[in-house]
Amino acid sequence: MITVLCIDDEADIRKLIVEEFTDAGFGTIEASNGRDGLEMMLAKWPDIVICDITMPVMDGHELIAEIQVNYPELSNIPFIFLTALADKQNLIAGLRAGASDYLTKPIDFDILMAKVAGCVTRIENDRKTGRAF
Repeated sequence: MITVLCIDDEADIRKLIVEEFTDAGFGTIEASNGRDGLEMMLAKWPDIVICDITMPVMDGHELIAEIQVNYPELSNIPFIFLTALADKQNLIAGLRAGASDYLTKPIDFDILMAKVAGCVTRIENDRKTGRAF
């Protein structure tokens, strides 16, 4: 089963995302900020991360930078920013930081699920061929 980690400080949004993925048959885990998200990543090793950017304690940019510098073993996990920061500069910064994709709120679940489906296909292909993920 593919496990998705949802990191968002807004509890209502986080619960909605988790519910959508659970209903779609995914395993889900959640965190309310980047620091807790990093702890969940280290403890549970999710297959995919959906992460807000603007959060307390550790924001999404800080989280992805922390992963790239101090936890390179986690850097191959597909990481999708899902944020209200819709301007081009933030999108470019997120992708340059190492995010696999960048989507903006309000959430279009059809697009989010299509992006995740692409990640799942790559994960499953890597597992079939024995490539380390």
